[in-house]
Amino acid sequence: MEAVRSERSTERPPPPPPPPQIIHRTRLQVWFIRVSSAILVWTCFAQLVAVGQLWHPPSLIKFLGFTKISVLDYGSLSFSTPPPVPARNYTSNGFLEISCNGGLNQMRSAICDMVTIARLLNLTLVVPKLDKTSFWADPSDFEDIFDVGHFVNSLRNEIRIIKRLPKRFRARYGYLPLQMAPISWSNEHYYLQQILPLFHKHKVIHFNRTDSRLANNGISLDLQRLRCRVNFQALKFTPKIEALGNKLIRNLQEKGPFLGLHLRYEMDMLAFSGCTHGCTERETEELKQLRYAFPWWREKEIVSEEKRSQGLCPLTPEETALILHALVKEDLHLLELSFQESSVKKEMLLSPEDLRQFQNHSSQMAALDFFVSIASKVFVPTYDGNMARVVEGHRRYLGYKRTYQLDRKRLVELLDLHSNGSLSWAEFSSSVRRAHVTRMGQPSKRRVILDKPKEEDYFYSNPQECLTNTSNVTNVY
Repeated sequence: MEAVRSERSTERPPPPPPPPQIIHRTRLQVWFIRVSSAILVWTCFAQLVAVGQLWHPPSLIKFLGFTKISVLDYGSLSFSTPPPVPARNYTSNGFLEISCNGGLNQMRSAICDMVTIARLLNLTLVVPKLDKTSFWADPSDFEDIFDVGHFVNSLRNEIRIIKRLPKRFRARYGYLPLQMAPISWSNEHYYLQQILPLFHKHKVIHFNRTDSRLANNGISLDLQRLRCRVNFQALKFTPKIEALGNKLIRNLQEKGPFLGLHLRYEMDMLAFSGCTHGCTERETEELKQLRYAFPWWREKEIVSEEKRSQGLCPLTPEETALILHALVKEDLHLLELSFQESSVKKEMLLSPEDLRQFQNHSSQMAALDFFVSIASKVFVPTYDGNMARVVEGHRRYLGYKRTYQLDRKRLVELLDLHSNGSLSWAEFSSSVRRAHVTRMGQPSKRRVILDKPKEEDYFYSNPQECLTNTSNVTNVY
């Protein structure tokens, strides 16, 4: 018995069970670690997917098992909100205020440039102010057209964006920022060498003109792609505009595929270009007076027929009808898009209540036009305005959707020959189609003209640095 007792005495007694509250706390810790790990893994995965969707690398998409689905398969168009990104930590060199000038699409491309310039110079950007004094006189603010929260958050990893200047830098507190317009079509060297030192001195600079302030070409690849990221992802329309745009697209698609026509035969464009072909004498005089009323339209005396022969005039509605009949063979129904005329056309598809919120807000109406234009099966602009060019670039980004770049100089020649009986309809239509075989928005290289930036291809109509499927790219010029 003694031996047994001695052997048992060497055994260590089992530890007492932990109190219930400790067991509960330990389980909570385990679950917390598991949940946190899962969130971390899925966040990394979501960001990887977002990067893949942003730049569309085919190998990554294939690796992740995704296939590209056309937005039109869903009967609507929307731009998904990217997952949260960490804010970029940098020392700001100052605050950049901007007042955009022009119509909606001119302001849109300018905002992309200004974000890129702010990133290059390590600035803090104030939410842009939109033009309220141009021909369209739209009182809309940035947040009336674009989702400002999405804009700020989706660019957190590039620049800081604030809604207003700190108090000590506001005019009401006696601070006067430097007001200036950068030199048009400037490159990185200009901004680093001439503009950045001004921020070191003044701390706040207000760019009071923003159109075409950054060169089309000769910009580093990362900055070119940032311009695209702002344009294609950060500038998201408000839910109100997207909802009505989707409704309009669904109503259109119920009738089948549709063609978006941007007919720029409008008073402002005719007055600006001096084109009066098809106008009466009274209308011609009205357009001349309108041109003289705006001092920034410097070219006053214009010979309309000379302009037309050079392909510098918008096509008339009658000319456009002939061109479309010859060019587009599909059975498509037509949606006409323009500030003056589109409200009449939209009232056929939307209720007066739907459109009432856009009355006297031409930039918001232009946003709706833009939204629908990039969803159409075919897009045809009759003049090279900012909307035509920005929509063309966006449609390239969505998979080189067909966009006709009309050769107006050639078309005017063909129209006149057909009008005087020198060309039959068959000869006319076949000639029109041959003239546009390489002008349908296919992959192509952007045309560069040294020392003539205004004449070279616009970055936003063909942002080739941001596009995929560029095999067999052709130079159509």
